[in-house]
Amino acid sequence: MITLQCQLEFQNKQDKEIVLDLMRRFSSAMRYAYQRLLEGEKRKDLKKYLSKLFDINTRYSDDAIFLAQSTITSCKERGQNPKKLIFGSRKLFEQLKKNHLTGKRRKELKTKWKESRQGNLYSRGDKSKQGNLNLRFQWINDELYLRINTGDRQYIYAKVIRDVKKEKDKWIEFLFILENAYQTNQWFSYSVRLKVKNGNVYAFISVEEELPPITIKKDNGIIGIDVNAYPFHLALAFTSKDGNLEKYQSISLNELLEANSEKRQYLEWQIAHKIIKIAKEENKAISIEDLNKLPKGKRGDGFVKLRIRLQKWSYKRLLYKIEVLAKRNGIELVKVNPAYTSLIGKLKYSPQYNIDKDIAGAYVIARRGLGYKEKLTKNYKELLNDTDFLSYTIAKIEDNIKKLKQKLKEEKNEYKRNKIKTKLNKLRKNLKTLQKHVSLLTSHISRLESGKSESSSQQPVNQWKEQVRGLPMGRHKSWQVLSIVLAFCCLEKSYRDFSPLKRVII
Repeated sequence: MITLQCQLEFQNKQDKEIVLDLMRRFSSAMRYAYQRLLEGEKRKDLKKYLSKLFDINTRYSDDAIFLAQSTITSCKERGQNPKKLIFGSRKLFEQLKKNHLTGKRRKELKTKWKESRQGNLYSRGDKSKQGNLNLRFQWINDELYLRINTGDRQYIYAKVIRDVKKEKDKWIEFLFILENAYQTNQWFSYSVRLKVKNGNVYAFISVEEELPPITIKKDNGIIGIDVNAYPFHLALAFTSKDGNLEKYQSISLNELLEANSEKRQYLEWQIAHKIIKIAKEENKAISIEDLNKLPKGKRGDGFVKLRIRLQKWSYKRLLYKIEVLAKRNGIELVKVNPAYTSLIGKLKYSPQYNIDKDIAGAYVIARRGLGYKEKLTKNYKELLNDTDFLSYTIAKIEDNIKKLKQKLKEEKNEYKRNKIKTKLNKLRKNLKTLQKHVSLLTSHISRLESGKSESSSQQPVNQWKEQVRGLPMGRHKSWQVLSIVLAFCCLEKSYRDFSPLKRVII
């Protein structure tokens, strides 16, 4: 799917006002459909009712319901509550709520919010209706116009304004396909969405693009890619088809933090193109994490610098660009479960290969892309079964909790207190996880000693088996328990150096 943008120029002010009124009614219909869908109403009943209530045709009504349903699905995928969504941007709404905003600044924000909230019109493509029934492109006197259906077979024609920015601009290809469709009567579907920005109306055209067949596959090996916030960079691990690490590389992303929104988009495309070039040169597929949501921290957690860095930039946006370019260049791209990739990398491969934990995380991503399962080493399994060692770790965590509590009492600075509280909460969580593991281990040993055997239907999950793809084992996570234990006994003062684990893992 490719999306193209163009500006619309109306013949007179009256035509523009009619279209803006249609956009306002469509936006209201979409918001109304959104609320009714949340209440459990059926699409069929809603479709007829919307047309009468907002004076739009049934196709517009169906598209309004489609957008509403897509928005609900998107909210759920991001882990957000759909009932708390604010149309027109929550950020602008929160700014407008501030009483100190007055005059020109408030007027500008209100106009921007109204444009975002009320300035929408969408029509899905239909091959049988010459590409699109409600919003259709037509050639008039060798100039391209968008025919907008305003209802009752009334149409307004808006001239398309679009400059070709470069030789390989996708707009040229779109115009060629459109012209060819008119000459041959072989139509293709394209969806059109109208939006208002700074008083101007823009059209966004979405067209399914023809992708080349995949020629670069993981049979030749794979490149695992991991994005890291501190330091801010991409870690690339080049892996052979049998799962062995061949070499590795890092690409700095610091330039993205200093750029504005538009420049950041441009730089992200540059980085994505660079990765595709590397994949072509190495003749390897690409493996990335399948992320739904990346935690970006919250105000008062005590980690201001990291939070600002994460909130300035979208992790998924760069991965999406890499995915798009991979498809366009016939490169196989594999999405893997992101659970514990960094944790497994730093505990297992960082000490083995003497590599950075970020590279080790990318290596785990690459191996998952090839379908390999990560197993706990023999020594790590023994650590998880050593009750004396686990009890010693629990005692150390409890001691640290006492020290942090005392430090919290003495600290007067609010921001420093927040940081201590965050650390304290993390320690308590770690303690709870470790205690649960010890409890399960103790009960398992007791059952073995008493000689009691449980039926296969009552047999608990063996939490000491190797973990597959970082998923939880039983009621807790073996890799997480291992990380807690090693952090307090071997890596207490180390953040990036995991060489002390070498004597433990071998």
